[in-house]
Order: sequence, then C-alpha cells, then structure tokens
Amino acid sequence: MAGNPPENPAPSASRPSPLARAEQFVWLTARVLEQRRFAYHFLRGGADPVEAALAAYLNEDGGYGHALEPDLRGPVSQPLHTAHALRVLDSIGRCGGPRIERICRYLTEVSTHDGALPAVHPSQRGYPAAPFVPVVDDPPSELLTTGPVVGLLHRNQVWHAWLFRATEFCWAAVDGLEKSHPYEIQAAVAFLDGVPDRARAQAASDRLGRLVRENGLAVLDPDRPGDFPVAEGYAPEERHYPYDYARVPDSLARRWFTDEEMARSLDHLAAQQQEDGGWPITWRQWAPGSALEARPMVTVEALRTLRAHGRSIG
Repeated sequence: MAGNPPENPAPSASRPSPLARAEQFVWLTARVLEQRRFAYHFLRGGADPVEAALAAYLNEDGGYGHALEPDLRGPVSQPLHTAHALRVLDSIGRCGGPRIERICRYLTEVSTHDGALPAVHPSQRGYPAAPFVPVVDDPPSELLTTGPVVGLLHRNQVWHAWLFRATEFCWAAVDGLEKSHPYEIQAAVAFLDGVPDRARAQAASDRLGRLVRENGLAVLDPDRPGDFPVAEGYAPEERHYPYDYARVPDSLARRWFTDEEMARSLDHLAAQQQEDGGWPITWRQWAPGSALEARPMVTVEALRTLRAHGRSIG
C-alpha cells in the first residue's frame, strides 16, 4: 500500500507558506532548543548549535532534566527527558560517541529489576509533574519509555550491555500486546523500526496494524473523528491519525494504511496549522508554561512529517 500522496497546492501569493508562518511562530514562542532545531531542519542551520542548546539540559549523571519534556518539571534527570534528548541527537546525526556512552550508563542506573526503563523515576517526587504521569515509589518497566530508546540505539548501531535485557523486555512487551493505546503503539513502532531482527519486526508490526484497525486506534476518516474512540484517560480530542504512527514513509506502520487513508491524514495535519503559525497540542493541558513550550515542539515535528511524506511546506 506504499505510495507518495500528492503534494499540497502551493500557497497563494497573498498568504505566506506554512513554513514561513511556522517560522514566525517559532521565533515568537519557542525555547532556544526548538529555535535551533527549526533552523537546522528548515533553514540550513548547523548541528553544533542544536547540541549546545541541548547540553543545557544535561546533568552530571549523564541523564537529562530541567523540563526538557515540558510535562515533567524540575532539574532531575528522567528517562522521558533522556529519550527526548536521544531523539534530538538522532535527528542531527550525533547519536554516537562518548555522549551516548554516558547516556547508556544513566539508563543502566535508572532501570528496573528487569533491565528496562520506568516512565517516571521516583526522583521526580517533590517537583511539578502533569497529573497523567504519576510518580510512584517502585515504578514498573514501560514499553512507552523503553521501546523508542532501544529502537533508536539499534538503528544507530549502538552496542552497549544495557541493550540486551532492554531489547528482550521490548520483544516480550510487544508480543504480549492484546489491548493498547496510541502512545504505547507508537512506542512499539519506534522499537520495531530500529530493532535488528527485521523479519520478526515485520511480523510483529503486521499484528499491531490489525490491532490498531480493529480497535479504532487511528482516525481513518478525518471528516468523521467521532467514529473513532478516544482512549481511556486521554483528553476529549486526543485522537491519533495514520501519520502519528508512520512519521516517515519507510516506517513499518506505513503498511497499515492505504494511500488514500494516509493522504487524508496528511491533509488533516496540514490543515491543523493555526492562525499564529503553530500547530496545536491535543493532550490534556495542565499548566500554561508546559503547553506554551510544547507547541513549538509539535510544530517542528508536524513540518518534518509533512516534508518526509512529500508534502510542500514552502
């Protein structure tokens, strides 16, 4: 079912392009990190400034903190922050060398007894956090956190002792999925897109694709979003679309959707750009600062997704 959707029509002469509108939004609202990421991805900026901005969030233990993920506040290192840092490094081609060794040591230190990552380490206690990421004293391992990290490290051919048990945890978690929710499926896709055993990954992905379609976990018709249920605990409009699972055309999740379904979802994504040039967040907003910081992140990723799928952004 692979195929490139048609490009969006070119913007009219009287209206700036989606990229130009987003650029104004980023300069107006974004943190330094997102400004430099925008410059790297869309304005031919360098990787060094991105890495310099990211270093402000790095702690002595090798992990990242300081609200890099806006829904966890405070200075302490957290797996979710560190996973975010890895995605940034991967996007600029810097996912290797001593910096990754330090990160893997941190991941080893905060892993649970089965060698994988909790969603939130108990060190978060005492600092503000979104109500949908509760802090507990003995958190379990989570595919939500571990899957994207393991997949990314494998994709970058990183070899570290931490990966052995973490990879086995992810395989067991993916193979055991019978019911799930969109963010966990996204984490599973991130794992499967990077893991070395491609035949096993393909088979697991095919099964997850059936689960997604049978349970309505992707909105296949943006004109009828009400036909697709919102997952328990999500915000009222926190639905997911094909592009949320297949951010790039060569993702295993791209095979889950027809060309028409993918094209409609990309049309929907393009249409979500707001008058101020940024894209909205759909998850539950709990603090003004975290929502403000998250929108430029979402905007950069929306533009990257549209461009990856061949859409014209200007």
